[in-house]
Amino acid sequence: MSDPFVQLLADIRACRRCADNLPLGPRPVVQADPAARLRIVGQAPGRKVHQSGVPWDDASGVRLRDWLGLTPAQFYDPAKVAIIPMGFCYPGKAASGDMPPRRECAPRWHDRLNAALPHIGLTILVGHYAQAHYLGGMRKATLGETVRSWRDYLASGWLPLPHPSLRNQPWLVKNPWFEAELIPAIRATVGAMAQVKSDSSLRHSP
Repeated sequence: MSDPFVQLLADIRACRRCADNLPLGPRPVVQADPAARLRIVGQAPGRKVHQSGVPWDDASGVRLRDWLGLTPAQFYDPAKVAIIPMGFCYPGKAASGDMPPRRECAPRWHDRLNAALPHIGLTILVGHYAQAHYLGGMRKATLGETVRSWRDYLASGWLPLPHPSLRNQPWLVKNPWFEAELIPAIRATVGAMAQVKSDSSLRHSP
């Protein structure tokens, strides 16, 4: 009998529902394991990630790992970190940046995948789309206000972040509290989770 979690990941990676609307074709990118304690919900893979098939395999990923205080080995260990974008495939280029994540992905897959991750202690919500989906009416009027209220969300296991894209550098410059206050808190919280040894018997992803 096949493992239900393995089958779920296989189903996600084989999904072709949006194939006709994807300029480079489908290539769903996801990382997960039932043992994971940290969940990262981002936007959608960029062109480089589409080419490599490795989540956050770009400059934004380098910055995100720095914010979290995780090494690549820790970040890419599915028994520690589940990486679930709002859209699993590269949606294509827009006039400024990439297109929004496809709306079909989250309703189709997120609930099923999250139900199979029983040990998540903290969910990092990167950017507007992840925060809109998971925080809903709990969001503030702007992304900046939502991120600044991080203490309110952390008690419930959520941590909103801006996207680590270099396009957001002006926002980071205007908000020095982010690196002074929030980054140390992130690293302390995430670091404690990353040091916990996962049960290798629960591993389902390479």
